[in-house]
This record gives sequence, structure tokens and C-alpha cells, in this order.
Amino acid sequence: MSRAAGKAVVVSGLGKSYRVGRRGFRPNTVVEAATERLRHPLRRTVYEEFRALDDVSFEVPWGEAVGIVGRNGAGKSTLLKLLTRITAPTRGRIELSGRIGSLLEVGTGFHPELTGRENIFLSGSLLGMNRGEIRRQFESIVEFSGVEKFLDTPVKRYSSGMYVRLAFSVAAHLETEILAIDEVLAVGDAEFQNKSLAKMRDVAKDGRTVLYVSHQMQTVTALCTSAIYLERGQLQYYGAVDGALERYRASFATFAATQAVASRRAGTGELRARAVRLSEDTYEPSEDKLIEIDLDANPEMLGQYFVSVHLNDENGVTVVQCDSRNVGVWLDPASAQSVTLSVTNLWLKPGRYTVDVYVCKTGILDSWEGAAVFEVLPVSPYPELAGDEALAAGMVLSDFSYQAVPAPAVGTP
Repeated sequence: MSRAAGKAVVVSGLGKSYRVGRRGFRPNTVVEAATERLRHPLRRTVYEEFRALDDVSFEVPWGEAVGIVGRNGAGKSTLLKLLTRITAPTRGRIELSGRIGSLLEVGTGFHPELTGRENIFLSGSLLGMNRGEIRRQFESIVEFSGVEKFLDTPVKRYSSGMYVRLAFSVAAHLETEILAIDEVLAVGDAEFQNKSLAKMRDVAKDGRTVLYVSHQMQTVTALCTSAIYLERGQLQYYGAVDGALERYRASFATFAATQAVASRRAGTGELRARAVRLSEDTYEPSEDKLIEIDLDANPEMLGQYFVSVHLNDENGVTVVQCDSRNVGVWLDPASAQSVTLSVTNLWLKPGRYTVDVYVCKTGILDSWEGAAVFEVLPVSPYPELAGDEALAAGMVLSDFSYQAVPAPAVGTP
């Protein structure tokens, strides 16, 4: 089948189901398991079917860079795993008109004891390249990664940035007709992210096809020529990027209403948040934000737990994570708790923000996404008015200052 005449990817009635245990208590230690068995010797785990993807159908032409967006649990990563044959579908059909390469996890195939040079060949082989292809691309991989000086150093001595750059560079130079990427462009510094985006655009311009999963909506806008929006495992939209992002934003209110019912939320359910309140519905950028969380009790639960609160912008991108472990706050499940989170010295840009609350132990007890919503008013916290251009870049505002002093004249000793 020629590229001009056919499609790169054709998906028909695709579905993936898992068997999920419904028993509320999940022991994390031998002691907890033994105690649970003594207390409830006849209790057995009940299973039900969970459809991660359900009746998904679409066609992707050659040369398209397709963004796959949706909330957590929508089925985005599951879809890529099916397309790249990491897992098998429960039902449906996938037709690929070319070889597919994947970058679903940075560093796939890297061995810490091997050098960067050795890992290029190892990782490239695991990602689908033969030795001849790796040799042809070797110089380009090294140049793109920027780790030439450390090529014969074991990667266990690399910084996290060097590791990420080399891993992405190997995958980005795969000689495949279809490339599947899951979130990896969110790693690395800003310069390398821009370089990676440019590389992905070049891949699509060459007539190859890119499938890209991301929570970073600005990256989807910059890279993709079309987008798929998934909701609860079902395809709700496939078309222009702006249309998919609009559907994604519009889903927030509906999703938040559903999450208000504790039994519908993710998590083991051993202990739930009962209420989440904000001190105000609207804030100025530099104002402190106060979030109150009421938590139920579970005297039978062993050990302490913690809470983690995420503030997200209108595109669902997490701006800040406030985890109680970082400030030494652990909670006792024996009694109901009321905790107050004070977010200070965070200057948010004007817009709409959502609050996600996670109650955790070793796993997630309660996942309350969209627990609260607030607006940041379009008020500049700075003493001078410089126009919108002076505030356009960046995700947050900052309390900063400049100091200038006359520089010595050129040639003055």
C-alpha cells in the first residue's frame, strides 16, 4: 500500500478490558494481611470488568502528528500500548501500514553499568533498529543528545538531564514510518524540549506519522496537526487540535460533578475526603490561597496517611503540587481530620484553576480530581503597567526585582 493512497493507522472497534478486584482493603505488609485474614476469614475478592478502551475507531493519514488528550484514566496510554503491541486488545482490529517505533518511557533498554555508546546500540536494538541503522544514525544521535564528552562513561554517572537527552535522542532517530510518544517531551530543560519538538515536526514533514500523548496542552498545540479526545475509554472527538482542546476544557465541569460522589472516585476507598473548601472563589495573583479539607476516619486502618493537593490550570497542567510529606505532616486515621493548606508566595497568572486532592498511604486511598475551582483575577501585581506582552510567557508570575548600575566604559581598566 503506497503512502499516497492509504492510511498510516486504521483502528476499528478497538477495546481493552481488565479484571479489577473490588475488595476495599488491600494489605501492604505481611502483618496487615495476617490481621485482615484473622478478622475476616471468609472474605473473598470480588472482580468486575473494567473497560480501559471501548469501541474506539479512527484513521490516521500519512504525515499527520496526532495528539491524544484526555483526563487521567481516559485510556490514552492504553491506546498507545495497543498500537505498539506492548499489550494485546480484548477486541477490535489495528492495521499499521508501516513499522512503528515507540518512546513510551525514557530510557527503555538502558543499562546503568554500560557506557553511553554501548547503550545507544542496546536501546536502539530494543526499540526496533538493526545494527546497520544504528551505525548510520550514530553521529546524529550523539550530536542531538549533546553528550559527546561522556560517550564512554557508564550512564549511571550521568545527570538526569544527560540521561534523558541521550534516551530521547536514540528514540527520535528511529527509522520507522510511525512513531508513538507518551509524555516524554515534558522532561529535560526548556532548550532541549524546543529542540525535541522541532525534531518531531521534522519527522511528520518527512511523511512519517507521529502519535503523541500529553497532558501539556501547549506542547500538543505546538507539535500536532490534529488531535483525538478520549473520555472514559471512548473516542469523543477526532479533528482539529483547537476542537479537541475545547472538548477537554469543557469536560472539567461534568467531571467535577461526577467526582463529588465519593463512590465514583478512584482509590481503594479505605478513607475518603468528605469536603474541600476554598477561602475565596476568586483571588488576585499574589494573594495567599487557603484550602480546607475534611477527612473521614477509619479506626481499622493501620499506619498514618498523607494528603497531596495539586493546583491545575485550565488546560489540566499541574502548576504546583503541595504534598504534606514535604512539610512533615502525617495524619492519624483513627479520628476524622480537618486540615488547612496555605499556599503562599505563589503568583498565579489570571485564569481558571482546579484543585485535585489525593489521600494516600502506600497507594491512593481517594483521588478527588476537580474537588474545587477558583479564578485568578486579571490584575497585575506589579507596580508598572507594561502591557500583555510583558506577562505572556511562563506558567506563573514571580516576585522579582532588577538592579542596574552604570557599567565602566569600554577599554577602561
